[in-house]
Amino acid sequence: MNFYAVIIGTEILNARREDKHFHFLRDELAKYGHELFACFVIKDDKELMRNCYNFIKNDEKSVLFSFGGIGSTPDDLTREIAAEVFTSKPLVRHEKFANDILEKFAAEAFPYRIHMSDLPQNASLLFNPVNNMSGFSLENRYFFVPGFPQMAHPMLQNVIKTLYGTSIERFRFTLLAKTSENTLIPIMNKIPSHIELSSLPIFIDSKASVELSLIGTNKDEVTSCFELFKDELQNLKIEYKLI
Repeated sequence: MNFYAVIIGTEILNARREDKHFHFLRDELAKYGHELFACFVIKDDKELMRNCYNFIKNDEKSVLFSFGGIGSTPDDLTREIAAEVFTSKPLVRHEKFANDILEKFAAEAFPYRIHMSDLPQNASLLFNPVNNMSGFSLENRYFFVPGFPQMAHPMLQNVIKTLYGTSIERFRFTLLAKTSENTLIPIMNKIPSHIELSSLPIFIDSKASVELSLIGTNKDEVTSCFELFKDELQNLKIEYKLI
């Protein structure tokens, strides 16, 4: 699966708040051998949200974790845009969520808070352990949670553990060589596309070096590919070390 994060909050982009979702989600997925495919931090803007959601929807392998914008204030746009993009139908009141809101707030549920229960059709609730004001999911692959980390993170910990908790073992091999990236490009071109290659140029004592890393799920295959780089560096008498 391709895991996407959409972090909605003008307050993050204008520096009124610091984002805490990216590191959480990256690390939570890593517990089970998964990685984020992309992360978007965007303004509370309808057109931008619509375009971002459509982009993710068009990826057949996408899983979305969307943070923020599911409250009852005028700048909370997520429920409406999610309904438009993922269901092409209007919002409908979710009976259980409406009852939860009424139970918690009684008369103060009206006229505003009750609208938090207006969700895309066929939405499933995501339990919020802090105050029972739920997030929601669609198709068991698009997940929408509040912007509050204290609420959002426990909600998604349960989702990730339940749905994506089967650990995938990945094998990484890394070296640091005293040469430029250019030296190793011919070998890089021989690496199969399903093995992740990372080449990071570094200057050490004003001289070019490169940190090269391979990662994949087949240990023997990754090892074999990594040996190609080691052999080339040895043949060229270029100093390197494993890290």
